[in-house]
Amino acid sequence: MRPKDISFEESHGDLFRSSLEQILNKKHPLYVLANKIDWSRFDKSFGELFVQKQGRPGLPTRLVVGLHYLKHAYNESDESVVARLLENPYWQYFCGFKQFQHELPIDPSSLTRWRKRLGPDKIEELLSATINAAKGEKLLTEKHVERVNVDTTVQEKAIAFPTDARLYHKARRILVKAAKKLHIELRRSYEQTSKKVFLKQGRYASAGQHKRAKKETKKLKTMLGCVIRDILRKCSKPERRFAKVLQIAQDIFNQRRNDTNKVYSVHAPEVECIAKGKVHKKYEFGCKVSMVSSSKDNWILAIDALHGNPFDGHTLKDSLKQVKQLTGFQPLHAYCL
Repeated sequence: MRPKDISFEESHGDLFRSSLEQILNKKHPLYVLANKIDWSRFDKSFGELFVQKQGRPGLPTRLVVGLHYLKHAYNESDESVVARLLENPYWQYFCGFKQFQHELPIDPSSLTRWRKRLGPDKIEELLSATINAAKGEKLLTEKHVERVNVDTTVQEKAIAFPTDARLYHKARRILVKAAKKLHIELRRSYEQTSKKVFLKQGRYASAGQHKRAKKETKKLKTMLGCVIRDILRKCSKPERRFAKVLQIAQDIFNQRRNDTNKVYSVHAPEVECIAKGKVHKKYEFGCKVSMVSSSKDNWILAIDALHGNPFDGHTLKDSLKQVKQLTGFQPLHAYCL
């Protein structure tokens, strides 16, 4: 169901409480920015993604959008940005609260589900709103867009360094857990044995005993293969979610060292291995991101995730096109960093 049009309703207990507008410094940057952003545009743009008059009303749009702004501005995670919201009255005013709140208004997992619902096209509205606010205050003009800097980097995922032993062990654990939820009785789960073998493999690898470590890795792969075959025998047509997990486990089991499009994480199979030529970090695991900033005052004008690890030179045209789409100005000179 669509979120409520009003940001928050005041209850009877709030009648005798001081409003945040009375106690905050009106010159604070967050206070000023909160009154400059057109929050109603998000309700109009995101409202079409919700079902009419069915289910529980969605979270207030301004609350979720404001938390995402604060998350990226202060480099916070979903959990920390929600926790810090209770400590900072300026954050609460920015997110649309009228009185100071003492309880968490949202679960951190709701932010993840909200991003998945919107997708990359709708998330672009957040960047567009900040650019329009800057243009309205004449802080961003056509002169800023004449010369832009274009750079690509890697947005790393929060995953452990992928090793064969770790992938085999995690894939088997997730398969066994999913099979138990569907009441599939496995011949053997290898829960205790796999844990001991995984610990031994780590000790051998740390001690430089690579032959012994390789032998333990092979045992982990064998256990994963046994679980996969046991599930296929007892569940020939798995449901959609379980089929996805099973396919990821099969890809991990079948992939070889020099294969392309390998799986590097069980919970995030979209992760890619990218080499950017950095001395301190030869390989990074995540997604390539293209970013455009103005040479003057360093305004972020465009940003886009590039799946498939394309060549940097092939992404320049699309990046400049996005700048024109968001700002309305055409860059004259682009410098590739």
